[in-house]
Amino acid sequence: MKKKNIIITGALGQDGIILSKLFLKNNFKVFGIIKKLKKNSIKGVKYLKIPMEKYSVLSKNIKKIDPNIFIHLGRANPNFKELKKIYDDKNYKISKNILDYFSINNKKTKIILVGSAQMYKEIGSEVDIYTKFNPQNTYAKFNVKSFIYMKQIKEKFNLNISMAILFNHDSLFRNKKFLFPRIVKMIKNNSYNDLKKIHANNISGDFSHAEDICSGIYKLCVLKSNPDKLIFSSHKRTYINDIINHISTLMGKHFKFDKIKNIGNKKKIGNNKITKKILNWKIKKNAFIAAKELI
Repeated sequence: MKKKNIIITGALGQDGIILSKLFLKNNFKVFGIIKKLKKNSIKGVKYLKIPMEKYSVLSKNIKKIDPNIFIHLGRANPNFKELKKIYDDKNYKISKNILDYFSINNKKTKIILVGSAQMYKEIGSEVDIYTKFNPQNTYAKFNVKSFIYMKQIKEKFNLNISMAILFNHDSLFRNKKFLFPRIVKMIKNNSYNDLKKIHANNISGDFSHAEDICSGIYKLCVLKSNPDKLIFSSHKRTYINDIINHISTLMGKHFKFDKIKNIGNKKKIGNNKITKKILNWKIKKNAFIAAKELI
């Protein structure tokens, strides 16, 4: 049987790595679009350095590969990239280029756009797929704008598109500038003052293991139907201070922190019940396992 082709943008990011391995395991031919080749490249994946903002170049390469599935992960995360409207306008242009290509060609290709929990207002309550978007920064606005355009073009051309809205998730492959890897580094280096600042904020939110999130995305890719959007999350509240204590204990470190005055910097929780039901998706790991893997 001929192998199916899949294109993954941002293929050397955390999710790109995990998904590449998952699709290779399931006998797909994997093509990864990247900005530059890194040491963590995966054997069996064909990497392509393509300026996706240039429609002619992007369309030429997509046409040549003729993918059965296209997953768009490739954009910088706002946690460590300065938020500028001009940058997110470029992000939107890339998403639009991808959708415009498939509106003319390969209309049966399964397309997965990735959205962010930041599309919803940063509140402590629970959100689900029926919650209205309320973006608070340019990155979130770009994601919402992409979703709106996705809906329009999906209905107009009967395209096979869904958006996976992702909440926080970590693994061994997480970029070192994110919160979990930074905490591990602080504990290793006995950076008490930095840990003290994080501990005082008493942050809590929805944190998952990236392997669970990516297994859900895989299920969405092979799903025959194409829901407009699904939420991928743990549906649980995890306190960062518990993560700090967990990692410290595993590493044999002992830190004493001041009594917490902050009643809690509570971030929103994603309700994943509909996602679980549609995809028959199960959560097998958690944020504490992801934190342990980072040690």
